[in-house]
Amino acid sequence: MTFQNSTKPVSLLVLIVAQSLCAAFFLWDVVVDGFDMGIPAFVSSHFVIEFLAVLALIAGVIFETRYLFALLRRKAHLEEQLGLAAGAFHDIVEARFDTWSLTPSERDVALFALKGFGIAEIAELRGSAEGTVKAHLNGIYRKAGVTGRGAFVGLFIEDLMSIPHAPNDVTA
Repeated sequence: MTFQNSTKPVSLLVLIVAQSLCAAFFLWDVVVDGFDMGIPAFVSSHFVIEFLAVLALIAGVIFETRYLFALLRRKAHLEEQLGLAAGAFHDIVEARFDTWSLTPSERDVALFALKGFGIAEIAELRGSAEGTVKAHLNGIYRKAGVTGRGAFVGLFIEDLMSIPHAPNDVTA
């Protein structure tokens, strides 16, 4: 289990450890008081309140720990699903590009267009003229059988939406 670029799980773990130490200290204090006072401790309102507070603190630590691990499992599941979706999208893109017989330059331009880059940005990223990028885009749209960027992107969204979904495995 990794905590990638996030200090939240670590800070929550530190908080849980601190609360666990406090719970252990207060539990020890209540037990010592109980042995010192004997049976009358159980009728003393101060002792009963301390005992209930310790139980509540322990219950809170258990709840927080279980909730944290459930969140971490959910995060791992979502990251896995995102990876699967990214892989599926990549496969769809490559299959379409192969079907259309795009040249390597057209593939580059098409990928940048799918990512939402404008013509000037694509030209700058590729180190080519804007006219060249426009010519590539026109060739891509012609091969794809669409008239513009919106329809081009729409082809891939349509493909993604037609992929059958696996049943959700909710374990958290």
